[in-house]
Parts: sequence; C-alpha cells; structure tokens
Amino acid sequence: MRRVFLFLSVCVAAAVPNLAVARRPVVVELFTAQGCSSCVKANGLLGQIADRPGVVVLTWSVDYWDYLGWKDTFAKPEFTERQRRYERRLSLRDVYTPQVVVDGASQSPGDKPAEIDALIQQARHAVKPGPEVRFLSHGRLAVGVGRRPQGGADVWLVRYDPKPQDIEVTAGDNSGAKVPYRGVVRQISRLGEWTGKSSIFKIPSLSGPGLNTLVLVQAARGGPIIAATPEPDAEP
Repeated sequence: MRRVFLFLSVCVAAAVPNLAVARRPVVVELFTAQGCSSCVKANGLLGQIADRPGVVVLTWSVDYWDYLGWKDTFAKPEFTERQRRYERRLSLRDVYTPQVVVDGASQSPGDKPAEIDALIQQARHAVKPGPEVRFLSHGRLAVGVGRRPQGGADVWLVRYDPKPQDIEVTAGDNSGAKVPYRGVVRQISRLGEWTGKSSIFKIPSLSGPGLNTLVLVQAARGGPIIAATPEPDAEP
C-alpha cells in the first residue's frame, strides 16, 4: 500500500508542476529622472543593488521633471504611466522621484538604503506561487496555469540595458553632474491578459542590441508581480 501511495504522489506532482513554488528574482524598480537633484544618490545605490544575486533592477526614467530645463534622454510617457499605476494601487498622494518599488507590492524613497534592504529581504522570503513562464521557439512565450489575481493579470515584456553607464547633464538642476545608471529600461510591451490558464503569447520583434529581456506576470493596474522570468542566457 505504501508503494502505491508513493507512486500516486509522484504522478500527481508530475502532472501539476505549478504546485511547487519556483525561485525567481526579486524585481526592484527605480523611478528616477535626470532633472531630479535628489536622484543621483538613488541611482548610485540601485547600481550597487543590481550586483546582488537574485535581484533584477529596472530603472524607469519619468518625464515630468523635463520642464526644469533638461529633457531626460531615457524618459517615455509609458514609464511615467507605470509609476502612476503604482501611485493609485499603493494609495499614495502623488508620484515622486526617486521612488523604489519592490515586486510591485511595496515602495520606499529611493535614497533610503535601510528601508529598501528591508523590502528586498521581505520579498525574498515571501511565498511566490506564480505560473511557470517559458520562452519558446518562433517568438512565442508560454505562461502556465496558476492562481489568477483578483481583477486579472497582465503579461509584460521588458527590455533593459544591464550595463553601467553615466549620463552627463548640461542643464537644469543637475547641470554639470554625471548621473549613474544600471538596468535602464528601453522598451515595454503588454503581451496580453493572463487568465490563470495555460496560455501562449507572441513576442513582438525585438530591437536594440545588448538589451536583456524580462517577462513579468503582474496583477492588473499596477498590482504585485507574481512571476518574473529573464530570457535564458541573459547577462546578469
């Protein structure tokens, strides 16, 4: 009888692999701007965090400080809109920079290293029963079965530059400064809605050499990230 029970247990585990909680990176998002005088320190801090194992840093440049005299070279309106979704979801009074959001679930000012470290440690130990995500051939992406968050979930494709770089600012509040960067996001695409069922998504044509790809399955309207999967063989 014991052998039969063990056999059935193995069969069930093999048939429903998503019952196992897979390890995935903690996603640390920085919202920043080249025209923000208090962002330089935060950018440097996130550069150090990017070197930690098991962490992916995404740096989003927002455009609402451009009026101060310097147009951010990385900013896009869709990056600002991503931050505004977090503002509404986390019940904040307004958007601000520098801001750090960890796993889409908690936030801190970007110049508070102790607070950010605490949020990262909390995220490392959180249960993350998200769906399995696999890159397939012919530009396709498979998202497995799992528990759909209340209100739904979206599948996002993020392209970012993992290499360190400095941007020299020649006008505005940071005139004469070099602003350090890691994990600069260059492109984001919504692939579609994930309903909790196994689904296949088409990956749009990718442009930009030297960029890494990260897939996020995230509760709708700026909710928690429930799966984060880098493209295989991506740079750390």
